[in-house]
Order: sequence, then structure tokens, then C-alpha cells
Amino acid sequence: MLRSEVERGIRRKEVKNLAKFLAVHPLPVPVTIKEATLFGRKAKANVTVDAYWVKSWAQLNEEGKIVKIFCEWNATDIDAVRKVMAKIPDMPCEGIYPLMIVDSESFR
Repeated sequence: MLRSEVERGIRRKEVKNLAKFLAVHPLPVPVTIKEATLFGRKAKANVTVDAYWVKSWAQLNEEGKIVKIFCEWNATDIDAVRKVMAKIPDMPCEGIYPLMIVDSESFR
């Protein structure tokens, strides 16, 4: 801790080493973006210090409705993400998988 932080009474939080995971959610029926917002609110409401939702991508059908959602999570382990998913039983989950993100800039 830096001296100035100690003097001000500020303590740094312990930083956990988090891994990335991908949760895949096939929807039983296509939904609108407005309808899918409920899932995002539920996920955000149930995040923990061990698992938090980073962002999502949605696969759309020809009508522009969502048929599958792919969610990026940072978590201590896969079980931490499973615990959050268990709190959202109406959100179907095909599976949760370890994730590695590769940026196109790595190949320039």
C-alpha cells in the first residue's frame, strides 16, 4: 500500500485472479431485445465477487429476434458461474465453457 493511501485510510481490495468463461443460452422460442433484457437484469442482479457477467452477444434470426445468447463471464472457476446460473432458472443454459479471447491485432 502506498503511504498516501494509508494516511487517507484507504485500503486496497484484494484482487482475485479471474478466468474467462462463455455461457451459451439457446432460447426455446425467439425473443425480442426488450424481452431478453429481463435475462440481463437477472444476471446482473446475481453477480458475485467470484463471478461477474462482462458482456453478451446475441444470435438473431431473419426477423431480428434473439435465438441464442453468448455471455462472457469472469470468475474464479466454472462452479462460481454455475452458482449464479442456478439463481436464474428460467434462463436456459446449454453449457459453460472456458474461454480465451483472441484479438485480430495479435496477427498483424
